[in-house]
Amino acid sequence: MTSTILNTADYQQQLDEKAERIQNIFVDFDTPELEVFASPAEHYRMRAEFRVWHEGEDLFYIMFNQETREKYRVDQFPAASRLINDLMPMLVDAIKPIKALRHKLFQVDFLSTLSGEILVSMLYHRQLDDEWTAEAEQLKQRLNDEGFKLNLIGRARKMKIVLNQDYVIEQLKVHDRTLTYKQVENSFTQPNGEVAQKMLEWAVDCTQDSEGDLLELYCGNGNFSLALAQNFERVLATELAKPSVDSAQYNIAVNNIDNVQIIRMSAEDFTDAMEGKREFRRLKDQNVDLQSYNCNTIFVDPPRSGMDEGTCRMVQSYERIMYVSCNPETLKENLDILCETHKITRFALFDQFPYTHHMEAGVLLERK
Repeated sequence: MTSTILNTADYQQQLDEKAERIQNIFVDFDTPELEVFASPAEHYRMRAEFRVWHEGEDLFYIMFNQETREKYRVDQFPAASRLINDLMPMLVDAIKPIKALRHKLFQVDFLSTLSGEILVSMLYHRQLDDEWTAEAEQLKQRLNDEGFKLNLIGRARKMKIVLNQDYVIEQLKVHDRTLTYKQVENSFTQPNGEVAQKMLEWAVDCTQDSEGDLLELYCGNGNFSLALAQNFERVLATELAKPSVDSAQYNIAVNNIDNVQIIRMSAEDFTDAMEGKREFRRLKDQNVDLQSYNCNTIFVDPPRSGMDEGTCRMVQSYERIMYVSCNPETLKENLDILCETHKITRFALFDQFPYTHHMEAGVLLERK
């Protein structure tokens, strides 16, 4: 048995080093005291992907050393959720004796939840047939009989077989509320469930005494939109990826939230619409009257590349800007513009990715 070892005794030290590093990145800005939100030291990742290695009649999970690219066997993965670790050996042991399931299987992806649901995607270098489907159905039943809440997906080139759904239903606690989220395979979701809850609580706290409406760019599946809706009269949110928009609509309905509207639109197009540069039929089709919104606060959670200058300039027109970033370097570039007009009043580090160099940051800016 091989497991990827985490030096959990070093967790606090690595978190302290990140805190020092992020403060150094923003040393030229007038930042308040850094708020640090720790991760569990192990079993924090809700997602994991493993290659599958075949050796005679045996097969097992492998990963690659990122520096040397050498492969190593993985039977347990302490960074992943307990649910993933519980399922890993049972799944591979169940697949081994069944040729239809093991033949040309090259990767297994896990998507788990704090709520207890798990989705497994099995990827193949061959086309899948009725025999595969029948065996996969039996595999799914056997594992669910063991107490798992499991769905299965088979993938091959231009093929996707879903048994019985391609998503999980997550439940996140935000202070005294529990919010339900549909999380679809291969769509973006926050990888660290416990830290995701802390991020939502921080965002709710930052906007506690808000007036008017909230505009949100890059809203994904409505992760922040739903939590923040309680602090605003209305929330208008944009997202470009269609699966995320569909999930967001589901999440709005299942949580009985009636003051959030999601538009499928890029941040750049939305900037043009807000500034009256172009008219967009989809806004008319959804009866969205941008002029009817009284948005004093804007929330942005952009991709790693950050925001382009035009979007930054548009964002400057709001009294308060809440910015969550997965890349402090592009956040710093954007703050060079935003801090012309606004000052940083909250500053946070969220340890989404322990034991790596990655850092998630949050800032609240208010007009000077």
